[in-house]
Amino acid sequence: MEDIFTSDKLESIKSLESTIRKLENAFSQMTQKGASTTLVEKRLKAVTIGLAMLEQVWNQKPQDYTQHDLIEARNVLIGLTPSVETSYAKSKEGSPQRTLLERRLKALGLVVQAINEASI
Repeated sequence: MEDIFTSDKLESIKSLESTIRKLENAFSQMTQKGASTTLVEKRLKAVTIGLAMLEQVWNQKPQDYTQHDLIEARNVLIGLTPSVETSYAKSKEGSPQRTLLERRLKALGLVVQAINEASI
């Protein structure tokens, strides 16, 4: 995790913050409609934990998640990756959407790596 460019670190953190905002908005909309929010809640918690892990590794910000929380978050994020990869594959070359998805994939990979290293 030490050989990550500063620009990649910033992009990954911004990507996760953006993902959190999107999930919070989805949660709010689904709650208003009375829809089940279980999946969105799991993803929101996982991405929030992921952001905390990267901030701990890169910025020495403390996090207080349990080993169980970290493993659960890692599994949720690993499960989320294929759908992001599919969207990326369908996106147009050079489009803003493709750039966003590329950054999200990189961020997810870095989070999984950080959690794996913390879980050892």
